[in-house]
This record gives sequence, C-alpha cells and structure tokens, in this order.
Amino acid sequence: MIEWYGWIQLVHLACAIVFAGAVTFEVVILESLHASLGAAEMERIEGLILRRARRVMPFAVALLYLSGAAMFEVKCAGGACLGSRFGLMLGLKVLLALGVLGVFLSTMWAALRGRMDPCRFRRTHRSVLVLMIGIVFLAKAMFLLA
Repeated sequence: MIEWYGWIQLVHLACAIVFAGAVTFEVVILESLHASLGAAEMERIEGLILRRARRVMPFAVALLYLSGAAMFEVKCAGGACLGSRFGLMLGLKVLLALGVLGVFLSTMWAALRGRMDPCRFRRTHRSVLVLMIGIVFLAKAMFLLA
C-alpha cells in the first residue's frame, strides 16, 4: 500500500476539501443569507443545496475516511507510532475525525427520522466546522512539530 500512498493522500485531501468546503459554505455564507432573504426563499435555496449535497457528500465522506484509515495504517503501522509526538497528534486527529463522523451520522439519522430542525442544522454545521479546523491544524502540526 505504501507505493500508493501519494495517490491515497491526494484522494484524502480532495475529499477533505469538498467536505470542509461544504461545511464552511454552510456556516459562513449560507447562514448569513437568512437575515437578507425571506423564509420561503431560504427554504428553497437550502433545499436545492441539500438535494445536491445528499448525492455527493456520502461518497466524499466515505472516501475521506477510507483513505484516512489507509494513511493511518501506512504512517502508524497499526498504532505503533502512538507513543511519539507525531503519533499523539495523529491520535488526536483521528479522535476529532471520529467526532465529525459521529456528528455526521447522527445528523443523517435525525434527518431520516424527520427530526432535523434549523437550529440543530446550524449547531451541527458549526460544531463540525470547529472540529475540522482542529483536524486541519493537527494535520499540519504533525509534520512541523513532530
């Protein structure tokens, strides 16, 4: 798998950009439109965006986590690196990523059960954005500080 590491890393980065970009767009851009547009207009816009996101995001998220698991295996050999500074940051990054996955899955579950209201929608995206900022910081810090 090590010979494919560069390609796996590229897939991981591309999927992270898609996922993080979508969440950032939701929090920074879309939420600001609520004050300017009426409720009916916002509902229509969000509905159109969500319809497209539901087609793309599960694929991007699945590839993101699969590629992340493959990179973890190459870089950490089943957890052998976790005692090092690099490994501690990688372990924390994995925990944050699992937190994002948990929020993502619980959000999908709530949406399927009809329990997704606008307040939960905003809180979910804001918490995922904060977790992703931590992940990006750790991703860079792992190689600068380790």
